[in-house]
Amino acid sequence: MVQFSEEKLAKVKELIERYPEGKQKSALLPLLHLAQDSFGGWLSSDTMDYVASLLSIEPIEVYEVATFYSMYNTKPIGKYMFEVCQTGPCMLNGSDNIIEYISKTLGIKPGETTSDGLFTLKTVECLGACGYAPLMQLGKHYREHLTKEKVDEIIAECRNTAAANN
Repeated sequence: MVQFSEEKLAKVKELIERYPEGKQKSALLPLLHLAQDSFGGWLSSDTMDYVASLLSIEPIEVYEVATFYSMYNTKPIGKYMFEVCQTGPCMLNGSDNIIEYISKTLGIKPGETTSDGLFTLKTVECLGACGYAPLMQLGKHYREHLTKEKVDEIIAECRNTAAANN
């Protein structure tokens, strides 16, 4: 059963109290972030049902939000998630080639995770850094002006970090 710790429940209460009575649904986005961070980096249907119960809303209201925004993951993800921008400015600068290269190099398609659980490839809408295209978000950092060589370096860096932490 999915359940926040007492410490996290205090945070939930704080988030909900930011909004007027009867408007607790407004806390949905930050609660989904908290849940995703707390329960393995993704939102299972049990987790989304739990969030709905905390907000006294219908589960479908949570599912609609979680599946709309690319920042929420509704299936398990790899240790490293490559979120590659696929909108106009990035595409004009070759993001489609970068997506194809990552896909070929890692043997996965967008939305898939490598069999070793290290990498997930995800295409996303605008990351708001068009002047640095093509780019991807890796965790909290942007990797900019991507080339095949830079992608190879990023993959090697991630593999080395993962090996060093095991």
